[in-house]
Amino acid sequence: MSIRNRLLVILALVALSVFYLVPRNITLRERDLETGVITDRTEKRVPLKLGLDLQGGMHLALELDQSKQVSADPRRDLDLALTVLRKRIDEFGVSEPVIQKVGDERIVVELPGIDDPARAKSIVQRSAFLEFRITDETNALDKAIPAMDRALRGLGIRGDKPAARPSAVEQLLGGDTANKAAADSGAKPAPAKGAAAGDSGARAGAAKDTAGKDTAATDTAATDTAGAGSGVLASLIQVSGAAGGAAPGEYMVPETAFPRVDSLLNLPPVRRLLPRGVTLRWSAQPTSVGVESYRFLYALDDRPIITGSNLEDAQAQIDPLTNGPIVTFQLDRAGGRKFGDETGRHVGDYMAILLDGRVQGRPPVIQSRISRNGQITLSGRTLQEAQDLALTLKAGALPIPLKIVEERQIGPSLGQDAIRSGVISGFIGTLFVVVVMVLYYRLAGVLAVAALTLYLLFTLGGLSMLDATLTLPGLAGLVLSIGIAVDANVLIFERIREELAAGKTVRLAVDEGFKHAMSAIIDSNVTTVLTGLFLFQFGTGPVKGFAVTLILGIAASMITAIFVTRTLFLIWLDRKPTMATLSI
Repeated sequence: MSIRNRLLVILALVALSVFYLVPRNITLRERDLETGVITDRTEKRVPLKLGLDLQGGMHLALELDQSKQVSADPRRDLDLALTVLRKRIDEFGVSEPVIQKVGDERIVVELPGIDDPARAKSIVQRSAFLEFRITDETNALDKAIPAMDRALRGLGIRGDKPAARPSAVEQLLGGDTANKAAADSGAKPAPAKGAAAGDSGARAGAAKDTAGKDTAATDTAATDTAGAGSGVLASLIQVSGAAGGAAPGEYMVPETAFPRVDSLLNLPPVRRLLPRGVTLRWSAQPTSVGVESYRFLYALDDRPIITGSNLEDAQAQIDPLTNGPIVTFQLDRAGGRKFGDETGRHVGDYMAILLDGRVQGRPPVIQSRISRNGQITLSGRTLQEAQDLALTLKAGALPIPLKIVEERQIGPSLGQDAIRSGVISGFIGTLFVVVVMVLYYRLAGVLAVAALTLYLLFTLGGLSMLDATLTLPGLAGLVLSIGIAVDANVLIFERIREELAAGKTVRLAVDEGFKHAMSAIIDSNVTTVLTGLFLFQFGTGPVKGFAVTLILGIAASMITAIFVTRTLFLIWLDRKPTMATLSI
């Protein structure tokens, strides 16, 4: 190849490297799944993205939580969880995340530059299992509570003592004070007039108002009297008529008693007494009823009419009527047909929307057949929470809940210190290499240093071309490959010295030096590349970063040592064809 063609190749490599190293804006085309409209989005492309250890961020190690749900095939579920997490984090918008399986039991997630760790953990861990269930209309829980209380009494668990009768002053002050006294003493507050009663007046605490007078104190006394013979569940679980708009199968539990009732209902002797075909689920958030805070308990059909496996899209929006956040969703065709058939059979019934086993808001009435589109109302939530919910729903549900077994957070200041240390060490190492090459090989060493400059350009350009992430081990690999880059020059220069010592001309010595040193250069670099490939294949994120920069550095060193340095020698010899000796 002529010198001119060699220079054209070198210039092309330089131009290509510079092109990939210059920041620029790129245009991405996106299609709206709901409307089908294609829009263009401009995004700034950063040439070299920094990894977790240089930019700061979060490192999470996750495993399947077998305590909450036993997996029949852990390997398959781990692979499914890996796919779901990748979709979620891509939607979350983290640049250059690391999401990979380590062994057969663990997933490692690294999120560089994350500024809201709590939100990221919530998105990663949320199961996002969506389901729709019809509320129970048979009063199954009302009928089962007496037997449950008998089972609890058999375990030595009894209800609280009944509250004392309100004093005359409290009765004169009215029902609210009387109810508060009953609540403070552990009894249920009496529901307001018109409240929906359960199957017995003792459970609902309501008394008939036949005279049309204010009977708040009488109602409270009736509640206290009823509570004297009732069990712990009967005294804490009440029909939710006092909250207004009660759905069948909807009950209220004081928020302070919620943990206790939940633990009692999950006792095996109590759980066995729940009627077949009915399951119990709690509301996601407490609700204020007057001055008290209650948690709703729902008796639901144990068979969901549909789950989120048929979900096709989900979007967070603001409801124009309530000005609150909602999540609209769209089902695929198969899911839409099934949802339409089921809701068509249950027109007039109440349907609970559940996410991760918690009822979202009050169950709405099915007014008519629902096909593919619906919405989830998020009362008391923020728009960001709605966006996160839409994100996780769209990405899919985790097959098994994940637990965090390791968590590390790296601040950006630590990353800046690592960058500064890496740059300083690289500069000092390069300076030593330059000094040694120039002092030992003189003018030939200067040519090697010039080629070394192009080596750094080619390596960084290659990293940017591959859209690689630069990590702290990657910086170490880059510094190490600087020494490897001049190693090939050392082999060539020593061979040229031997040829000159044998009495050959300068041009012939240069040709023979490059020719005979080639086998040693290829052998040493190929063995190093093979080592780097094994590190890349079997290593984790940081080790892979080291392997990538090492392999690219070796490739760049081969180009600069064999091609660029020889081109510089040819230019030097072409300018001085009669040169009798060589500065080497």
